[in-house]
Amino acid sequence: MKIIIVTGLSGSGKTQAMDVLEDMGYYCIDNMPPLLIKNFLDMAAKNKEMEKAAFGIDVRGGSLFDDLKDSLEVMKKEDVDFKILFLEASDKVLARRYNETRREHPLAHGEAVAKGIKREKERLEAIRKEADAIIDTSYFNNAQLAAEIRNIVSEGKDNRTFTVNIMSFGYKNGMPISADMVFDARFLPNPFYVEELKHLTGNDKAVRDYVMSHDIAKLFADEVRGMIEVLIPFYKKEGKFSLSVCFGCTGGHHRSVTLANDLNEKLTAKGIRTTLEHRDL
Repeated sequence: MKIIIVTGLSGSGKTQAMDVLEDMGYYCIDNMPPLLIKNFLDMAAKNKEMEKAAFGIDVRGGSLFDDLKDSLEVMKKEDVDFKILFLEASDKVLARRYNETRREHPLAHGEAVAKGIKREKERLEAIRKEADAIIDTSYFNNAQLAAEIRNIVSEGKDNRTFTVNIMSFGYKNGMPISADMVFDARFLPNPFYVEELKHLTGNDKAVRDYVMSHDIAKLFADEVRGMIEVLIPFYKKEGKFSLSVCFGCTGGHHRSVTLANDLNEKLTAKGIRTTLEHRDL
């Protein structure tokens, strides 16, 4: 029997992950007390039709969550086929999600959301190190998260594949909430002031050709790509499995979109997994 344990930070998308697994045919139980996993496996062994199950386990279980380590050891000794899927997101994104839903973080205890997030990270540090797959959902929409989970649980896939999340944005609409690297493209000639390009975007060939016709744009794009390729192994070494790279221009329609598309295409061609979002289009 195949088992997926879904855990991670509150607000990182664990509920959506369980929905995806259910659609994939997994028997899903959310907020499962870890000590009951063994009982469930014994029961499931008598049901030949039940081939795979997923358990959502997190700090909502209170002191019961601390039993997870013992349950994992039992499954290892009994050669149970299981994977741990750990979901997380940046502190700013998690805080924003809680503010939008107006829910209290389970470990905030009436204090600021940031304090609850800090306590949860400390409590989950050990299980994160045990995880077979870590997904940073900061820039994922539901469709992207579903695709990522399907890739992870499919046989023969690399469960710890690094993902570069690429975004274009316009400075006039504010900086991205969460970014590891931000590159300012406003030094490049602006297609907005070319009449036939003004109402197009970086998704249009004419705009891309105009932006990349300048030697400095080509150099800039190549230098950014090269730096990212060099740094990826070091991010992995530090336990990160995603890198958020943002390109900004004035409106987020032309130069930043062109550079984001260019980076996405070149990294993908080298076998590096990416996500792409044009925030202000």
